Order: sequence, then structure tokens, then C-alpha cells
Amino acid sequence: MAEGVAGPVAVARLLRQRNFGPYFFGNAASASGAWFQNLAAAVLIYRLTHSALLLGVLQFAQFGPILLLAPWTGSAADRFDRRRLLLTTQAAQTTLTAVLAGLAFGGLATEQVLLGFAFVLGVLTAFALPAQQALIASLVEREDLPSAVALNSMTYNLARAVGPSLAALVIDRFGVATAFAVNSGSYLLLAAAVLVARPREQERAESSRLLESLRLLRAQPRLAAYLVVVAVVGFASDPVNALAPAFARAFGRDESVGGYLLGAFGAGAVLAAVLVAGRVAGSRRRMTATLALLGCGMVLFAITPWFPVALVLLVVAGFGYLASNTSATSRLQLEVTESQRGRIMALWGIAFLGVRPLASLVDGAIASTAGVRTAGVVLALPALFAAALIAATARRGRASAQSAA
Repeated sequence: MAEGVAGPVAVARLLRQRNFGPYFFGNAASASGAWFQNLAAAVLIYRLTHSALLLGVLQFAQFGPILLLAPWTGSAADRFDRRRLLLTTQAAQTTLTAVLAGLAFGGLATEQVLLGFAFVLGVLTAFALPAQQALIASLVEREDLPSAVALNSMTYNLARAVGPSLAALVIDRFGVATAFAVNSGSYLLLAAAVLVARPREQERAESSRLLESLRLLRAQPRLAAYLVVVAVVGFASDPVNALAPAFARAFGRDESVGGYLLGAFGAGAVLAAVLVAGRVAGSRRRMTATLALLGCGMVLFAITPWFPVALVLLVVAGFGYLASNTSATSRLQLEVTESQRGRIMALWGIAFLGVRPLASLVDGAIASTAGVRTAGVVLALPALFAAALIAATARRGRASAQSAA
């Protein structure tokens, strides 16, 4: 990327590229469809059971496979053609969600069916995610990678801003079955984008055991620190993801209004992606600030009684979420070799999505016993602790440098 190019100009430049542009839009469409799936499943389970705990179990079923299968999925992304692997998973997910939509139209989508389908979709996502994340580096030049990572994160958060709100409208007007059908079609759009893209030839790993990546973390502790930041970000953002229908009820609104809560969080993330494009936000001071924005935004959202104020606070939290995640993820991609990228992104998947099953069970259990607002506060505390720890480390570093001088 040209020196000095940042912000919206950097975004426009990257989106005009032949490989990355179609991939970005296909990925954004598919990610929006996934939010149709997530909200529809959460709304249907909550309507069937009125259980905040089962909302957490739903998230566990969806993201648990990412944690359990990482030793194999990361290796697959380094040993096999990532493009073909993505096309295979997209075809399988299209078929599976079409079947679920048919069951929902027929009134056969019980909570057990929803949990079962969520688990199988989670298995497919576990294989797609490392390949999808690692493929980005093959679509752009090295100097463009931080911006590409920011924009790739923006696709999920653009989807978070648009998808849940549109899904809420579709669910209200046409029902949850239609939302499942929309998601089924969205997978085809990402498959088309992957077919159009022409990534650089992949450097295959001769040996791709995840143990080697763990040794890499031991040799380069800063990579482990980046993964911790990613995990903390995923943990803090989980309540608004897993408990959106229950939070909507806490504000005296219908369950489908949870889509607007998700949309506000996503809007803040999109704003952050546009502003950080072309920049690598690697300083400790900036990381402290963005983690504090996430943690404080989530805590204040959880305790405010006013719905409009809650939406504003979620925009703030979403900004901190995306800025923190982009910085850590960019560093992970830049500081490993091509043949290690699939495995390090499998570890990223564990840190970002693999912890969500645990977080979802924790916040679902807390919400069941102490209420969703308490769950939102508790899950935000690690982000605030991490911000304080990074700030303290930075102060010690400056003090040592001054003493040495």
C-alpha cells in the first residue's frame, strides 16, 4: 500500500484490487447470512424454551468444534489447497442449512434439531476458518496485509451491523424458516468469490503438526500475547452475541430487537475498520485504549436502563472490539511464515471463537442465576484487566528506559 495512504482512501484502493475486492464482498454477504442463521436459531430456541442457559448451549454447539478440532483443521489448511477446502465447506454448509430451512417451514425444528444442526455447522466452520483466514495473505501484497486483515474483520462486523437488523425484519415479517433459507443462499456468494479469486501459489507445509505452532509460541512469546488479546476480545463481546434476545427482553422489547443490539455493536466495528485501514495499531498505549473502550462500553451497556443509550454504548464497544482484534490479528499474520499461517490461524480461531463456547456457557449460567445484565458486566472484566496490565507493562518499560538513559 502506498506510503501515507490510510483510512477511507486505503479502503477504496484495496477494494479495487481484482483478487481481494470480490472476496471481500462475497465474504461480507456470507457473513451477513450467518447472522440470519444465528439470530433465527437464538430467537426460535428462546421462544421454544425461554431459557437463557440454552442460548449459551446453542453458542457452545456452534463454536465448540473450533476448539476441539483445531489440531486437525489448522494442519489441513497448511497441507491442502485452501481454495478447494473453502469451496468444499461452502457446498456442504449450503446443503445443510437448506435442509434446516425445510424442517423449520414444516414446523419440525425443535430445540434438539437446532442444537444438532448448529454442531454440524460448527464442524464445517472449524475446517473453513483457518483456510479462510490464511487465504487472505495470498490475495494481497505483504504491505497491504494489515489493511486486508482490518477489512476482513470489517466484513464480519459490516455483517453484524446489517445482518441482524435485516434478519430481525425478515423474522418479524416472514418467520425464522425464511431466515434460514437466506443463510443457505449466502454461502453460494462466498463460493463464487473464491472461484473468481486467483491467489498466489500456496507454500505447502511438509509437516503441519499443531505442536510445532505451540513450540513457535514458546520461542516467540509475543505471539502468545497477541492470542491472549484476541481471546479477551472474544470473551468480552460474547454476551451481546449469545444473549441478544434476552437483553432485548431486559429492555422491555421483543426478542427480535436483539438484532438491533447486534447491529449497533457491528456499526462501531465498521467505523473502526474504516479508520484503522492502512495503519498497524501496535503500540501498547493504543491497545490499552481500545481494550478499555471495549470493556467500559460493555459494562455501561449492561447496566444502563435506557435502550437508546445502550445502542450508543454498543457502538463504542464495537469500535474497541474491532481495533483491538485487528491489531493483534495483523501481527500474528505478519510474524509467521506462509507455511505456518494455517496453524497459527487455527490458534487464532481457538482464541477468538474457540473460547466462545466456554464464554457462552459462563454467561448463560450467570444470566440464568443473576440476570443478563450481571453476565454482561462479568464477561467484560477480562478486557479491563488486560488493558490495565498492558498499561502497567508500558509504564515499567518507560521507567526502565529512563533509568538506563
